[in-house]
Amino acid sequence: MNISVTSKPPASFPAHLLDISIGQKILMAVTGFIAFGFVCGHMLGNLQVFIGQDQMNSYAEKLQSLGPALWAIRLFLFISFVIHVWYGIKLKLENWAARPISYRNADTVKATLASRTMIWTGLIILTFLVYHLLHYTIRVTNPEFATLTDALGRPDVYGMVILGFSNTAVSIVYIIGVGLLSYHLTHGVASMFQSLGLNSEKWQERLDKIAWVVTVLLFLGYTSIPLAVITGCTQLVPGGN
Repeated sequence: MNISVTSKPPASFPAHLLDISIGQKILMAVTGFIAFGFVCGHMLGNLQVFIGQDQMNSYAEKLQSLGPALWAIRLFLFISFVIHVWYGIKLKLENWAARPISYRNADTVKATLASRTMIWTGLIILTFLVYHLLHYTIRVTNPEFATLTDALGRPDVYGMVILGFSNTAVSIVYIIGVGLLSYHLTHGVASMFQSLGLNSEKWQERLDKIAWVVTVLLFLGYTSIPLAVITGCTQLVPGGN
């Protein structure tokens, strides 16, 4: 008697890779690197507010001139961020479910606070990002920002930044959000290299130190803007609308 057995066909290589923990960690590392690159670039763009209104608005005008390409970049960044958050939560839940109580306690002693709170800081950062987009990009919370123009008739992004951070509560929320993002990255930057297999025991300590230096610089760069506004060091330029 012939018995035929049908088995489930093996998944393709990319799909199989995402079924295992290491593949998901690699994907998290890649999307995390993309997000980290954006955070660095976005800070450099924002710091042009200290050069002046013309420089800031010229920079914003060049970005807007990209047209559909700008929205394609935004969509790519958004998808990367969603993937990063999704697999971050998924891996954390699987990790919790797989660990015996005794191992969890031992691991907690060895792990840094930043690594143990990654899921919580990540979720808070997500909430902060949504608000930040509603505030400055989509302008739902402050629709009047869309009507601001400078003396040349360009959208006054410089004025929008100053007016936005003139609200002390907004500035405080922004500083806290950036602080949590920076703290999240103290572990995230080093773990990116670990997930991609680009570190070693010799380099781990150095990577941890580099991560702290980079994230402190990011924190100082981002928070310097609201601090300059609420202390009156950076002010509106007369003549804008």
